[in-house]
Amino acid sequence: MQLNLPTLLTLLRIALIPVFVGVFFLSFHGANLLCTTLFGLAALTDWLDGYLARRLNQTSAFGAFLDPVADKLMVATALVLLVQAIPTPLMSIASAVIIGREIAISALREWMAQVGDHGRVAVSMVGKFKTTAQMVAVLLLLYREPIGFFPTLDAGLGLLVVAAALTLWSMLHYLAAAWPVFRQR
Repeated sequence: MQLNLPTLLTLLRIALIPVFVGVFFLSFHGANLLCTTLFGLAALTDWLDGYLARRLNQTSAFGAFLDPVADKLMVATALVLLVQAIPTPLMSIASAVIIGREIAISALREWMAQVGDHGRVAVSMVGKFKTTAQMVAVLLLLYREPIGFFPTLDAGLGLLVVAAALTLWSMLHYLAAAWPVFRQR
């Protein structure tokens, strides 16, 4: 296995997770900004590694495997930390829906690959909208402090609910696509 720039960026995203967790629990002025910046950097590398892999023609099976794993690890870690910091039913339910869907769809994709029909559960446009809403929501929730009159925390919670709804919609989309294969088996 040869490590290329896109794969190194994905590995960097994974390496940032313990740093992100450590910064999340620091209690100095601006720790939330640093934590938000780290998550934003991770989100940026998620986009950048895919772009570079395609642009530089450096796609690989290992990179294709590792990229969604890194994304899910970072998002799940952030959501678990946020549930601890914002212990409300809304935060908990939205986070559980998002994390649970990621586990279910990962299992579905693995099963579909085993039966030789992984193309049915390829990433959809709804999934891309869900990811965008989720990333912006997490950034707002990590920052939490109002920006002028902008209620960052409330906007983050609202957007997380939107992300959870899109999560369920995309999960139904993937399950409907896989349903014919379920029926055959």
